[in-house]
Amino acid sequence: MHVGVCRIVLHLPGNVSLKGKRQTVRSIKDRVRHRFNVSIAEVDDNGRWQRATLGVSYVSNEARHVNEVLSQVVAYVEHIRGDFHLLDYNVELFHGL
Repeated sequence: MHVGVCRIVLHLPGNVSLKGKRQTVRSIKDRVRHRFNVSIAEVDDNGRWQRATLGVSYVSNEARHVNEVLSQVVAYVEHIRGDFHLLDYNVELFHGL
């Protein structure tokens, strides 16, 4: 079994409230979850209006497939039209768990 974890940091410059941030983050999470069948959640920066950190995980029996899916998730988030910008991301793979 191979597990991949991806951390995605977003800047949301147009947000002026936590309510607006929640709407934007919910939309991103729903779209990513539906398209890639991954687990995704907001994992940090919960109290900051203009920043969101998302955690994405995926499990497969092939490490290559895990890496491909998480790379596609990052590319998709980067190209979604919205009022946010991808600041940073990192991917970690855990093998043979």
